[in-house]
Amino acid sequence: MEKNTINTRIESLDYIRGFALLGIILVNILALLDINIPTESNTLNANYQQFLYLFVEGRFYSMFSFLFGVGFYIFITRAKEKGENGYVPFLRRLIILLVFGAIHSIFQPGEALKYYAICGFIVMPFYKVNKHINLAIGIILLIWFGFMGEKLLLTLPLILLGLSAGQYRVFENLSQKTKKIFVFTVVTFFLSLFGLVVQYSLIPQSPFQNMILYAEDGSMDQASKFLKMGVTVGPIISAFYVGLLLLLLQKKMVRILLSPLKYYGRMVLTNYLGQTALILLVGNLLFKSDSVITYMQSLYICLAIYVIQIVFSLIWLRLFRMGPLEWIWRIITYWKISPFLIKSER
Repeated sequence: MEKNTINTRIESLDYIRGFALLGIILVNILALLDINIPTESNTLNANYQQFLYLFVEGRFYSMFSFLFGVGFYIFITRAKEKGENGYVPFLRRLIILLVFGAIHSIFQPGEALKYYAICGFIVMPFYKVNKHINLAIGIILLIWFGFMGEKLLLTLPLILLGLSAGQYRVFENLSQKTKKIFVFTVVTFFLSLFGLVVQYSLIPQSPFQNMILYAEDGSMDQASKFLKMGVTVGPIISAFYVGLLLLLLQKKMVRILLSPLKYYGRMVLTNYLGQTALILLVGNLLFKSDSVITYMQSLYICLAIYVIQIVFSLIWLRLFRMGPLEWIWRIITYWKISPFLIKSER
């Protein structure tokens, strides 16, 4: 599936990035289009709302954060293996990411890129820290922030754990690690099952607002308890998703069937920001400003955007080496023009 060297592209990471993009949009669209909260229980809209907050919200964001840490490790390590200083270009990389994020936050309330950039500055010194220490710090902070139920704070330990995974070379030579991946997936499955049972026991009887709210005395209503528990167990379920996907990718037929995800993930920056643009475009074209959009209608919009973006990614990467925003990001990172057209390499 991939060559066994840090200097070649690790395709399994592209599959995971693509998979993460599928989940991110399902939650982001809720804030972008101000989706109407269902008014009645046991309806399709109410059931889909529960599904989102049991299996999607916080799960795919965790993947994104973790993968950012892995990418940080790979970037610096590749530069070092070439005898170059990777820190200066990575700093430029973080700065342009912060700019992308700042612009994106104007349109997307749940924008994550600027937080990745900020956490990237914090995590940079940890590259030289022992991998066991990084793993321990990452786990401790993840547990601490997880029990606090603060989704945004989880970004830092998840990125640190991604860096640690890179140091352990987790994603290299995966074909030789099938048993370890299987054990990891089984363990995270049972932990996820336990977490979901606990979260489901807190599920409110009626549809809810998708915010954790505190009363003046610091107490929370049932919906907030349910949502907070979702934040707590999110990284565990996310880990199970990753383990299961890595297991499936050991099969050639699965890799072929899921290959569109690989191309989708290779253009992760373009497609992530493109999701926002398409959501706003579709929302304004198909719905009037005073129209009420339901949860299920938001799903249908996301499915349409999947098709548009995946087909676009497949066609684009037949002609170009990387996505358009990835190319701009690369130019500023290395401060030189990189080859763009595939034919230019021939």
